[in-house]
Amino acid sequence: MYKTIKIKDVVRVPPEEFQKELELALISSIKQKYEGHVSKELGIVIDVVDLEDVSPGIVIHGDGAAYYELIFSVLTFKPEVSELAFSRIKDIADFGAFMDLGAMDGMIHISQTMDDFVSFSKEKTLAGKKTRRVLKVGDLCRARVVAVSYKDLSNPRIGLTMRQPGLGKLDWIEEDLKKKNKKEAKK
Repeated sequence: MYKTIKIKDVVRVPPEEFQKELELALISSIKQKYEGHVSKELGIVIDVVDLEDVSPGIVIHGDGAAYYELIFSVLTFKPEVSELAFSRIKDIADFGAFMDLGAMDGMIHISQTMDDFVSFSKEKTLAGKKTRRVLKVGDLCRARVVAVSYKDLSNPRIGLTMRQPGLGKLDWIEEDLKKKNKKEAKK
């Protein structure tokens, strides 16, 4: 999910940044251009990690700013389909649950929370009809990324599931393992 990516780009340093040390001025300009940037190729840019190579600056007549060709590294958050996520439930709505993934939230549709008929309660919980399993805010869970959409760059979306074996609330996973071990012991 989190990756360090090298980027080669030309960055504009405005005249008001000239009083700073060159490296600090360049990092400030890179952060201004890239921090919080969302794209399908990079994901979400979290921070500038390292400035690796700087070419001599060029001043363009009439602009007054200096332009530098740079190679730098950024820390990004880019979830991939099939990747596992381990975190807490941040919020629950009538249509599903939201898991805190750090840089953004992933959504688990109500149909993907468990293998059961699931209902929403006023106490902001999701409960299984047969299993009586309850999912609430703050529960530690393991989920798998099943969809990533950058259709709206201002609001990228991550779809998660907890219906596959080994996924779900950690208590449920332990219960399932105990049941499985009992069955195997009987054989």
